[in-house]
Amino acid sequence: MSEHTDSLKHRLQSALTTAMKARDEISLSALRQALSALAVAETAGDEAAVLTDAQVVALLAVEVRKHHETADAFVTAGRPEKTERERAEAAVLEAYLPAALGDDDLQQLITDEIAAAAADGSTGMRAMGRVVAAVRAQAGPTADGSAIAAKVKAALSA
Repeated sequence: MSEHTDSLKHRLQSALTTAMKARDEISLSALRQALSALAVAETAGDEAAVLTDAQVVALLAVEVRKHHETADAFVTAGRPEKTERERAEAAVLEAYLPAALGDDDLQQLITDEIAAAAADGSTGMRAMGRVVAAVRAQAGPTADGSAIAAKVKAALSA
């Protein structure tokens, strides 16, 4: 398998080496987990596959979400020391993700998609699925689907 030297996966592997040399336990743990998830994704199925940078970004977004969900669970359980570590590991991986849309840009996307759905005859809550799907597709893999759905629902209800 050949790899591009500027690929996101290669950058993650280089960062892992740097974290090992620096004995940075937080970065080391986060990067190992992410690279492990990438290895599983590449070897799942009948044939080994090389993931594109877009697929790696999507997988990293899932890993970041897992860290945040785990941190929330630790907050509920009253384990602040574990919460801090999970949030720190999430921050390490977030550095490799593209910037998420700002609230204003997201709201504009929602407004545009509601208008497009209305032009095709879908109005009110019947348009929700279509609008959410379109906004998520345009917002990219790092967008929070539940936040998008809540904003779309609020906009359609208004």
